[in-house]
Amino acid sequence: MLLLTTAIAAYRWLTPTNKSTDADRPALATVTLGDIEETVTAQGKLEPKEYVDVGAQVTGQLQKIQVKIGDNVEAGQLLAQIDPRIYAARVAADEANIKNLQAQLRGQQAQALFARQQYERNRELLVSHGVSVQDFQNSEFTLKNADATVAALEAQIEQLQSTLNGDKTNLGYTKIYASMAGTMVDQKAREGQTLNANQTTPMILQLAKLDTMTVRAQVAEADVMRLRPAMAVYFTTMGSGERRWQATVRQILPTPEVINNVVLYNVLVDVDNRDRQLMTGMSAQMFFVLGKAEQVPLIPINVLGARDRRNDSDLGDAYRVKVAGPDGGEKVVQIGLRNRRFAEVRAGLA
Repeated sequence: MLLLTTAIAAYRWLTPTNKSTDADRPALATVTLGDIEETVTAQGKLEPKEYVDVGAQVTGQLQKIQVKIGDNVEAGQLLAQIDPRIYAARVAADEANIKNLQAQLRGQQAQALFARQQYERNRELLVSHGVSVQDFQNSEFTLKNADATVAALEAQIEQLQSTLNGDKTNLGYTKIYASMAGTMVDQKAREGQTLNANQTTPMILQLAKLDTMTVRAQVAEADVMRLRPAMAVYFTTMGSGERRWQATVRQILPTPEVINNVVLYNVLVDVDNRDRQLMTGMSAQMFFVLGKAEQVPLIPINVLGARDRRNDSDLGDAYRVKVAGPDGGEKVVQIGLRNRRFAEVRAGLA
């Protein structure tokens, strides 16, 4: 790196005995030109951005799983089959009951038609005193009773038709299809296993789209306010060597997780994975880029002296440093970017 002519001395505290030693003397550090990057670091876990847990909506024995872990599937593809015999029997019984009621309805409609004809005839005869009032009233009662029975049978058929539709739906649920295209990444049930869908939905397998992965990074509450959506970020994984995956922040979730009394916020980062190098559950070392600069004056972080907030400016935070040489003494410098080793000097050394 290019060396500048100014040197800065770090503060050192005196020993309790106030004896002067080599360690007590100011350590000199030269100002250099270099590149600097300020980041927030965090740990993260990889997961598919899009995935779905495929479960059973009906109770029964899992007869067949049509795919295996690692298989690519298309939307609408058959994934698994639950024993359909109980549900097929219910459908058959519903259809038979409907046919029986429909037959009863036809007979009752015929009786209602006859009762109406009898009622109309007696009404005409009543005018000419051809029938008694009692006979007319009896025919009227018979007609109303027949019409009511027809209406009751029609309602029963409608109710049973609704039951049939539900049982047909349940029969259809015995065949489980893929709701999206993706890769089968997990199997949670085995063939022959009895699935009970009465209380909770039993999971059978998981499908995921692996072309885009999401890193769920856990950021400390002291750092999360420095992050923002669309911020640049990169990460490495164990075993990836020097490779860095570049991405941006998608979302900062507002609800924290408290782990061992430490408040952490989940930050979601999406990354392209068409080469399938990233896998579910991998650990990631995250670096959220707050800023970076090239070929700027840098000093070691440990030479910064006392904070001088009164002299803060748009250029940066103010610190006091001791400068060696003929023009030495204490100066106030404005510091920009910083990391664990270096700080960017934006003003104050001229």
